[in-house]
Amino acid sequence: MTRISSDLSVIGAGIVGVATALQLKQRFPHLTITLIDKESSPARHQTGHNSGVVHAGVYYKPGSLKADFCKRGADLTRDLCHEHKLPYHQCGKLLVATDDAEYARMIDLEQRCGENGIETQRLNESELKKEEPHIAGVGALLVPRTAITDFIAITQVLLKLFQQNNGTTLLNSEVTGIKEESNCVRISAGNATVESSSLIVCGGLMADRLAQMMEIDLDFRIIPFRGEYYQLSSEFNDIVRHLIYPIPDPELPFLGVHLTLMVNGTVTVGPNAVLGWKREGYGSINFSLKDAAEMCRFPGFWKVLKENLGSGFNEFLDSLYKPGYLKRVQKYCPQLRPGDLTPYPAGVRAQAVMSDGKLVHDFLFSDTLRSLHVCNAPSPAATSALPIGAYLCDKAAEKFKL
Repeated sequence: MTRISSDLSVIGAGIVGVATALQLKQRFPHLTITLIDKESSPARHQTGHNSGVVHAGVYYKPGSLKADFCKRGADLTRDLCHEHKLPYHQCGKLLVATDDAEYARMIDLEQRCGENGIETQRLNESELKKEEPHIAGVGALLVPRTAITDFIAITQVLLKLFQQNNGTTLLNSEVTGIKEESNCVRISAGNATVESSSLIVCGGLMADRLAQMMEIDLDFRIIPFRGEYYQLSSEFNDIVRHLIYPIPDPELPFLGVHLTLMVNGTVTVGPNAVLGWKREGYGSINFSLKDAAEMCRFPGFWKVLKENLGSGFNEFLDSLYKPGYLKRVQKYCPQLRPGDLTPYPAGVRAQAVMSDGKLVHDFLFSDTLRSLHVCNAPSPAATSALPIGAYLCDKAAEKFKL
């Protein structure tokens, strides 16, 4: 058993964990920082299974952490990509209204963008058709600042910078136990024991389980929502010039099925939002008895299920029935047919749910004397990773007196 001594450890090598570890090392170069992850490479879960969109911050409450982090994160992500010659294409996004009710909600989003200082342009039906001949709608909101990138490549660059700054990386090391003692936190990770003065946990899909290892009394659990994607056949690689999003339902936390340009030149369709029965269920068969049993024992699960029974059932049906899934896209892109959709890897979103059934839409933290846990880092966490990391550095410096 290898023993490692560290001033501060970070669990989780998704983009938020790696961005945090790097900025800690840059800000406090005299400290030994250890980054721990169970996988053999970074960005294997939520970071590596998303649309690759650099969001502008359209949807978020003015003055909120989400709005601030997203807007600053978009700029920092762009600058990082340019500095390290990573893929980055500012293609812009069109939020397409297909009826009068959606158009009214689009105007509300336009107002919110104005409050958040985000540039937009309102398009009427003919202007939309001129911009996107294959897209149908009564109008659209253009958000020029939205871009696409490769978040896996970004995370790999951040990890390389962390290592070049003498940060210690412990991969292939699943955390099986965390014990807080009077003078350190003792972390059992793979074949190593890490004795760390303090700890930051960016656990994503495993955030609640890692907090429970430290016997933190939690009023929430992580409920996985599976986001299923398709890819359009190559003949449709030029079907749109912008990202195409529907007007979201304000009652739901998800943005709807959209058309996304990818940095490799292809176009994806998705995601939906289906209740997941396996936290890391990316394949065609996705069920974990442990994960399912844990959800069913949590009272908040049944409450959120009851509150969203109708929409959840529709998501489930459309997951099984491709024409039903496609119908959501045909509202604004009527020429697509079921045969145009080819398989594409799914993603799983970690959604924190409180015991009263409320979905957590903002950041959620738990802590002990020597640890800080990021229990919910909501979308757009990938876009916002660098500001989130800086924020966690500030909290760690204050809490741990670095």
